[in-house]
Amino acid sequence: MNALLTQWDTEFGLPPFAQIADADFGPAFDAALTEARANIAAIAGATEAPSFANTIEAMEQAEAALDRVSGVFYNLAGADSTDAREALQRDLAPKMSAFASEVTNNKALFARIEALWQARADLGLTPEQLRVLTLYRQMFVRSGALLEGAEAARLTAVKSRLAVLGTQFSQNLLADERSWFMPLSEDDLEGLPDFVVASARAAGAEKGVDGPVVTLSRSLIVPFLQFSPRRALRQKAYEAWGLRGANGGATDNRAVAAEILALRAERAKLLGYASFADYKLEPEMAKTPAAVRDLLMRVWEPAKRKALADADLLQTRLHADGIAGPLEPWDWRYYSEKRRVAEHDLDEAVLKPYLGLEAILAAQFDCANRLFGLEFRALDVPLYHPDARAWEVTRAGVHVAVFIGDYFARGSKRSGAWCSAMRSQRKLGGDVRPIVVNVCNFAKGDPALLSYDDARTMFHEFGHALHQMLSNVTYGFISGTSVARDFVELPSQLYEHWMEVPEVLEKHARHWQTGAPMPADLLQRLLDAGTYDQGFATVEFISSALVDLAFHEGDPPADPMQKQAEVLESIGMPSAIRMRHATPHFAHVFSGDGYSSGYYSYMWSEVMDADAFAAFEEAGDPFDPATAARLEQFILSAGGSEEPDQLYTKFRGRMPGVEPLLKGRGLLEEV
Repeated sequence: MNALLTQWDTEFGLPPFAQIADADFGPAFDAALTEARANIAAIAGATEAPSFANTIEAMEQAEAALDRVSGVFYNLAGADSTDAREALQRDLAPKMSAFASEVTNNKALFARIEALWQARADLGLTPEQLRVLTLYRQMFVRSGALLEGAEAARLTAVKSRLAVLGTQFSQNLLADERSWFMPLSEDDLEGLPDFVVASARAAGAEKGVDGPVVTLSRSLIVPFLQFSPRRALRQKAYEAWGLRGANGGATDNRAVAAEILALRAERAKLLGYASFADYKLEPEMAKTPAAVRDLLMRVWEPAKRKALADADLLQTRLHADGIAGPLEPWDWRYYSEKRRVAEHDLDEAVLKPYLGLEAILAAQFDCANRLFGLEFRALDVPLYHPDARAWEVTRAGVHVAVFIGDYFARGSKRSGAWCSAMRSQRKLGGDVRPIVVNVCNFAKGDPALLSYDDARTMFHEFGHALHQMLSNVTYGFISGTSVARDFVELPSQLYEHWMEVPEVLEKHARHWQTGAPMPADLLQRLLDAGTYDQGFATVEFISSALVDLAFHEGDPPADPMQKQAEVLESIGMPSAIRMRHATPHFAHVFSGDGYSSGYYSYMWSEVMDADAFAAFEEAGDPFDPATAARLEQFILSAGGSEEPDQLYTKFRGRMPGVEPLLKGRGLLEEV
């Protein structure tokens, strides 16, 4: 019996991971697609006049089996890939794209949606239902429902090929990250803190190597670049990190990226848009490429000035070490760490013992309890990997969600950090509670000790999780994080602010061995250094966002690498800093359409998150109950039930300007 095709009689309806084999997924997808096609055909071919119930609500439930199987498979494919799962991903990409095109190209189905849309004023719809109908029609039109004949067929082919290429890009990147490592001799460990040495030894064991290694996992390579005094090794590691997806051979992503950009431009033109950026940004808060560029450039110039001034200070340190050449990208983190110790008396090796994974878990749960009344109970249930852990989330004794955390780097997991849902919240068809997953790539240790950036990452992803867990809508189509791309990062980036609340750190930042709280003077120095090196971080980010925008704003570049170089030259990219995500490993943009023309959205959301936290500051309490209740009501529980600017204005009373962002990054004085 295929466990994926049965009703799961498990606690909280969790997938029965112990009963699922890789061989089950292919047949399960085939059966689920067959069922979904039959359901869609029945809706489209119904003889009854279209109603919201027999058309939109029926569509909401038509793919229930497919959603269930997909929720398991794609989470496993990202967090714990196998050869079989990767092969099935490649096979599924065109199949899933073809099914999506079948649905949106179904003229009879669209005719029913269009009839409802034209009669919407007379249907007695609730505001949420009207919003869902609007978004369904928008999805169909933007997917080509108005196209006919050859144009419709070509759009279907383009979308299918893009699905294949996105999967290929992701798998190429994972292959490069998985295959490269740099062995370290015992002498090469000189100058590295104990936690980096322990991570390197653990990585060597994971790779089956007798000795420590550096891998391309951010959680290992970044601290190596921060602390290793061996410049040649830093250069070797950094260049390998930067060459992911650009090493030639079968895993090279440069031609893949070029084809993706060409097909996206063709897709946009088939749909009547001047460029893919115009098409992609139309439903977002920004609306236009010009609005995105305006925001990015307003922050770029002060950030670049700050970064160049910092580069001069770091280069002085480089020269003091007897190195005559210019500051290089593999030098920045090393000398920045030395400068941070000198100027703020802040050494990451001293900080880490107070930032254990367990302590940060307790902190993020505690903040969620104080803000929203949530309680977390550890579960002993079978999961998909031994590293994964689960908690039941309740409020006032009522079940809210299941939360799964998967925090450690491994070769089977793609890089980065993300939040996803194996099951999303909805009320249609019963009160369905979500199963939410946070995935990170921290170095495994005993205990696992985090950098301050790692801890912020945990809070960030948990902010996304809260958006899913506190969702309170009827229709899954607008549940949780189903919002505009440049609004979705608001809850996650906002939650990071509680990581820096002094009383949170005082309570939870405790030494993993002694249990002693972080010394008051160390805590103060940590908070004082909150904007340290923000010129570097902002330049890293905005350069990537501007390249993404330029790729999609006009005609597609024949050579994306040349276009990348041209953009960086035009903005005066500092030579000692490189893009956070160079084109061949820019998974946000090329592994799918999610952040294409949309990498800017982190900064767009940051404009709001800085202003949103100021609401708590103005109330005089970072846990002010009334402000937290408004945040839940208008942001976290609302999903995509209204336009995001309307939701934010209901929460805050107005839309913000860019000044809180500049202040938060320590760049305001540069304007």
